[in-house]
Amino acid sequence: MEYKWTAMSNTFIATLMASINTYIILIALPAIFNGIHIDPLNSFQYLLWILMGYGLVTATLLLSFGRLSDMYGRVKMFRLGFLIFTVGSILLYLTPSTGDAGAIEIIVFRLVQGVGAAFFLANSAAIITDAFPSSERGKALGINIVAAIAGNFLGLVIGGVLAVFNWRYVFLISIPFGLIGTIWSFKLKELSKKALKTKIDIWGNFTFVLGITLILVGITYGLLPYGNSPMGWNNPWVIAAMIIGLFSLILFPFIENRVESPMFRLDLFRIRSFAFANIAGLLGSLGRGGLMFMLILLLQGIWLPLHGYSYASTPFWAGIYMLPLTAGIVIMGPLSGVLSDIYGPRWISTGGMIIVTTSFIMFAALPINFNFGEFAFAEFLMGIGSGMFSTPNTASIMNSVPSEDRGVASGMISTLRNTAGTASMAIFFTIVIVGITQRFPDAMLSSLTSIGAVNLAPVLSNIPPTAALFSAFLGYNPVNAILITFPPSIVTHIPNSILNTLTGITWFPSTLANAFLPSLQTSFIIGAIISAIAAILSALRGERYIHEDKVNKDSSKSKIDPQELEIVEKSS
Repeated sequence: MEYKWTAMSNTFIATLMASINTYIILIALPAIFNGIHIDPLNSFQYLLWILMGYGLVTATLLLSFGRLSDMYGRVKMFRLGFLIFTVGSILLYLTPSTGDAGAIEIIVFRLVQGVGAAFFLANSAAIITDAFPSSERGKALGINIVAAIAGNFLGLVIGGVLAVFNWRYVFLISIPFGLIGTIWSFKLKELSKKALKTKIDIWGNFTFVLGITLILVGITYGLLPYGNSPMGWNNPWVIAAMIIGLFSLILFPFIENRVESPMFRLDLFRIRSFAFANIAGLLGSLGRGGLMFMLILLLQGIWLPLHGYSYASTPFWAGIYMLPLTAGIVIMGPLSGVLSDIYGPRWISTGGMIIVTTSFIMFAALPINFNFGEFAFAEFLMGIGSGMFSTPNTASIMNSVPSEDRGVASGMISTLRNTAGTASMAIFFTIVIVGITQRFPDAMLSSLTSIGAVNLAPVLSNIPPTAALFSAFLGYNPVNAILITFPPSIVTHIPNSILNTLTGITWFPSTLANAFLPSLQTSFIIGAIISAIAAILSALRGERYIHEDKVNKDSSKSKIDPQELEIVEKSS
């Protein structure tokens, strides 16, 4: 086997494993919460941390790990990532406690997985770039993106199947992947020059990790209720975290311009292709990062129950109905990579982001009880556009830097995308929760009045909108969970016809839909605007730039001289 395919198979396993692990959790949360005996109506904080904690720790560490890999060898760091990820998976499978303690243990062990994922995600693109010639990098990176997207779908399906038998199997599935990957990674070789005479950027690491952590933690707790408010944006701790985090990030570039060996290579942004492709990628992730969760909330919380699917089955079927999005990326990811190797990335990436913008507009125009054919077409377009953008954009960035900086460049790509993706989820969640909070009590009153149960309005109208929404997301009928808390004397006086209506599978999603749809449409319109800006920036990158390493170049040189960039222009 040629070495380049050894490198590809290693990064494919790593990317597939990380992707499966992300979305297997999304579908298996109902079984996990049942398994550790957590009440979904009072577990929003655990839900957020299990979903977002993994991305948070990965986003904060990618940049530091990318720089460490350039210093000490990216293959060593990649291999270490496999090992740490496997340990985290074993700990998750063995989670000893239940209740709040069990939820906290799962969160902590997920953070361990996140550390491992940060090590191999920071190096995957660099290892592929090292192993493949510039004429094949787009194709190779496209295959790697297919692994990420295929992992999304496989995670949804595998999680739905395994959770039926035992929630622990959801974590067990990652262990053989991790063991195989750890062993197979010993076949990798260090092909790039290490960054010599380089020191660890202590102050840069400190300010960046502190800033990103505080902002993402602040955003996470801003989504939680505080006092009498449905959200925590007025929580003094949230405000303090956001201010200190923002100050740290403002301070960060000033530090990086003054330290001897910066972890964030600001001088790389002097390369036009690198700068515009990275900013476009950041905005693309900001627009699309929360999309998957919004669509799954729509399917599980409203559309599937309205079409006769039981709440218990909605997590699995939501995964199936997301298949058109997956298919679009699987088809276009490698194809756009091949095309970008021939014609350059500029207009392929730009066209992809225009298609993404169009699909956001299509989602915003759909009614709540949409025809699935229209929804599937919008999904497929989103997948096609995402595949067209992501692969050439990544190849454009990695081709534009010298080999000894590919680790930090790969880390910078992943850091910007993961941070934007996590922030995107928080932004979309905020828009939806604020909208539901404002509209849900009136929607509940109107719906109860229509079935002659207005006397229940004082109680049911007080259901926390976030708890109601995420109970549906977890596969529970929130009305059943609320009625259990009622005194028996109240429940027995509810007429059977009304009780059957309330506990049926269509009444609650119909009520929630009126409060949910306007906010969802707003989030899609914002996604379209952000994606349109990303398309403009993508077009501004110019024609293709490839940095060809010079044989006699001083490997200890830490700054890039623009005169040493070899520009290869290909007409599109």
